[in-house]
Amino acid sequence: MSTRLFLALWPDPAPRHLLRERRDAWDWPRGASPVHADKLHVTLHFLGEVPSERVPDLRRGFAVPFTPFELSLGVPKLWPHGIAVLEPHEEPPELLELHAKLSSALVALGLQPEARKYRPHVTLARRANGAAVPPESEPLIWQVGGYALVESQPGNGGGYTVLEYYS
Repeated sequence: MSTRLFLALWPDPAPRHLLRERRDAWDWPRGASPVHADKLHVTLHFLGEVPSERVPDLRRGFAVPFTPFELSLGVPKLWPHGIAVLEPHEEPPELLELHAKLSSALVALGLQPEARKYRPHVTLARRANGAAVPPESEPLIWQVGGYALVESQPGNGGGYTVLEYYS
């Protein structure tokens, strides 16, 4: 048995509502697949499939020192392959520090962090080629008070389950 996991900034209801409003401000083309509001988040690290028996160790191993911070989101972009995202206005040092600490935790747990440069964002939709990117709007200010280890259930629209919340 394996479990598909990722680490993420997981929004409380207030920022989640604002993220949903930003998603809904786009005019999606036919065939686009907007991300359900319950799934909006900022990925820190994608772990992929890991043996399910490792989950308890991983839950403990990803507890790293955390400093709350403010994340200002509001730069809508259409990335290659039809990925519509909302990027931050800037990358807070605390976010980059958390990403680095979790990279070290991954290595200590015998897992390999992704090699590509970290680009924090909220995915708003997939298959969105041809979408008109809305203008930048007022910053969405998210007071980030923690991060989460999340399980992704693929297939049938899938679902996400927060296994552990760290603050």
